[in-house]
Amino acid sequence: MKNLEYLFLLLALFAEIIGTVGGFGSSVFFVPVANFYFDFQTVLGITALFHVASNLSKIAMFKKGIDKRLIAYLGIPAVIFVIIGGIIAKHLNEYLLEIILGIFLIGLSLLFLIKKNLIIKANKREAFLGGAFSGLFAGVLGTGGAIRGLTMAAFNLEKNVFIATSAIIDFFVDFSRTIVYFFNGFITKEILIYIPFLIVISIIGTYLGKLLLRRISQDTFKRMSLYLILMIGLATLFSALYC
Repeated sequence: MKNLEYLFLLLALFAEIIGTVGGFGSSVFFVPVANFYFDFQTVLGITALFHVASNLSKIAMFKKGIDKRLIAYLGIPAVIFVIIGGIIAKHLNEYLLEIILGIFLIGLSLLFLIKKNLIIKANKREAFLGGAFSGLFAGVLGTGGAIRGLTMAAFNLEKNVFIATSAIIDFFVDFSRTIVYFFNGFITKEILIYIPFLIVISIIGTYLGKLLLRRISQDTFKRMSLYLILMIGLATLFSALYC
């Protein structure tokens, strides 16, 4: 493997750690990082495979409780719309997808940084909409966990329950889009060599993230994560427009 590929795996580990601690999920960091190494459609494929392993790790390590009603309210619409998003992604230009991703990351980070106390009502309607939008963005852009996280935060779940419930929903979302991406041709032979490494990274990254959660305030780390998302979004947009 080349040095560039080793760096990619190191960045994937970093994405998994801060995704676990920050509460956004690793894809919000992993997708733009992977975009510097692969074409965008391949990024969608490798992200889905990585996230399946990542979510299984989180379910195993944060299994102290699961909120079944949120799995139904958020999970079902998320799975339906991630399939729709995955189908849409096949018909969108890669250049356009990269621009949309950059704008999405910038807008998302600024929204959370400016509206620090942003609250979504804890009811079925908001849960359904949060699940639908998170699934749609996951299917089209490869990342939608932040929208789901914002929606789930309204239900004031205990930290371990929050992560485990989110991971179960995300697992079904990623499993569904993996199938769609496979038939879209997004999962290519060139990324299969990375899968064993990414499985190990998902386990190590989740474990290290769990350890960090015991020592660092989640609010403090989330704020740091948001500034990082903002910088990644700006870099992604700049790369799409000028490189």
